[in-house]
Amino acid sequence: MFVLLLVLILVLFGLGFLSPLWWVAAAVLVFGVTRHGRDRGGGWIRGDGSDRREYRDYENRRERQDRWDRRYSRQHRARWRREDRRDRERRG
Repeated sequence: MFVLLLVLILVLFGLGFLSPLWWVAAAVLVFGVTRHGRDRGGGWIRGDGSDRREYRDYENRRERQDRWDRRYSRQHRARWRREDRRDRERRG
């Protein structure tokens, strides 16, 4: 996909020698590609650091979830085993 965009930009730039309107089209395409990116709207040049911020938010959320899982799995393990045992006795 990137190669196709690069070829298109070069073709538009080359056609710009025939008509300056093609140079404008090439510039708009370059701006659009660098601004909006290829995959998920990320862009190649991002000054806001949002990728790092999103990952940091993800890490914090995972850490909180892991702490919650550890805390409550240890705290209620005996009760869950009793309930599982009762369920097995009822089925069996």
